[in-house]
Amino acid sequence: MGRVELDSKAKRQADFRLCNVSSHMTELLEIRADDPKMHVLLIPGNPGVVTFYKDFVESLYEFLEGDASITAISHLSHTKKDWDHGRLFSLEEQTDHKMDFIKQELENIEVPIILVGHSIGSYISIDMFKRSSEKVIYCIGLYPFLALNLQSTEQSIVGKIAASRVVSVALSLIVASLGFLPRSALRLIVTNSLAKSWSAVAVEATCSHLVQYHTMRNVLFMAMTEFRKLTATPDWAFMRENKEKLAFLFGGDDHWGPLQMFEEISKQVPGIALSIERGHNHAFSCTEAGASCVAKYVASLIKNQLLHSRQ
Repeated sequence: MGRVELDSKAKRQADFRLCNVSSHMTELLEIRADDPKMHVLLIPGNPGVVTFYKDFVESLYEFLEGDASITAISHLSHTKKDWDHGRLFSLEEQTDHKMDFIKQELENIEVPIILVGHSIGSYISIDMFKRSSEKVIYCIGLYPFLALNLQSTEQSIVGKIAASRVVSVALSLIVASLGFLPRSALRLIVTNSLAKSWSAVAVEATCSHLVQYHTMRNVLFMAMTEFRKLTATPDWAFMRENKEKLAFLFGGDDHWGPLQMFEEISKQVPGIALSIERGHNHAFSCTEAGASCVAKYVASLIKNQLLHSRQ
């Protein structure tokens, strides 16, 4: 009987919910624990489509054995419906949106908040940590995009596309035109061109969200503002002051979070928790194996941090 009760507690499906955050309709994926000891808030990368993280959220809940409520929050207008009527949102506005969510939805909870950010979500999470250090006790960056990688050809191409309004509009229109295809044909195109190893959940998220004109325009506009912001050097002083509350996981071959950034962090912030995961790529959450592997790592970090904080 005890085994059955443990399994039912630790295995749950994430619920999808729409939430009005400061007059902006926001997509959430969440699992609410019966008796949570913490609340994990997941900040996505770009695209910030929460359904890309469904397998990760559910695996993390299971590895934390039902001790944490977990919420994944979408970026503004990275949504299935164009709730904001074509408005474009910058990196700074996306960060403010997440802070508004904490104030609105998590301000009065009695358990601590742990931020988990993916890619540019790691940069956003660190910024949020600076602003709400009294509520947030730990911040984990996964495959973190913290500064421009001048050696990356891919980043150079993305940067040039995002910087041109004409090219961004044209590309968004082309991508949106795929949405007129029958869903079965679109799934076949996505699976064969982008997502041969992706889970059915990730393929469906691509078909439902990324072929929307407003989503692609916001993905590219946010990317443009990211490239402008990330020319600055990371805030090493803040990281050194809070190194016991920060951790990063890098990939073995990831131009967004390259190993030279891993080396720079280890040099600038000695003693900070750093790891390299070589089995999965930047889009780890889009495969069941990647989502499970990274969720297990994140759960171990959180458990160790809570054990350390109680000593």
